[in-house]
Amino acid sequence: MRQDPTLEAFCHVFKKLDKTCTKDLENLYTEDVSFTDPLHHIEGRDVLLHYYAEMLANVTECRFDTGHYQREGDDACVDWVMHLTHPRLAGGREVEVAGCSRLTFRGERICQQRDYFDAGAMLYEHLPVFSTLIRWLKRRMRPTSSSH
Repeated sequence: MRQDPTLEAFCHVFKKLDKTCTKDLENLYTEDVSFTDPLHHIEGRDVLLHYYAEMLANVTECRFDTGHYQREGDDACVDWVMHLTHPRLAGGREVEVAGCSRLTFRGERICQQRDYFDAGAMLYEHLPVFSTLIRWLKRRMRPTSSSH
């Protein structure tokens, strides 16, 4: 597989996210970037950088282990597992969430990013009030052994 320095730079930045990586993030995106995930839709690099800063402000640790990634022309896809530790999620224990990012490049920068992941697995299942409700719902949704 051919090396892709631009895509590898994206993977490298997300391997260790923290409050100090703003400049690294800024260098990844075009000024008019469009970012979408299951919880947000953001237009513009400044707004996206503000989102990352706010998200990382109370996080103890956030890193992404990237798996398979591929780029063809201006389009790329990166599989990842996010490891997130936040004092208000899962009692402060690490939460792991698998996902992938679909990226569109303009030149050497990302102009579109769409992240796919299970928001419940990341957030709702680890909040005290919601976790009980979600466990109950999952049990109710499971097929019984007698149903076909």
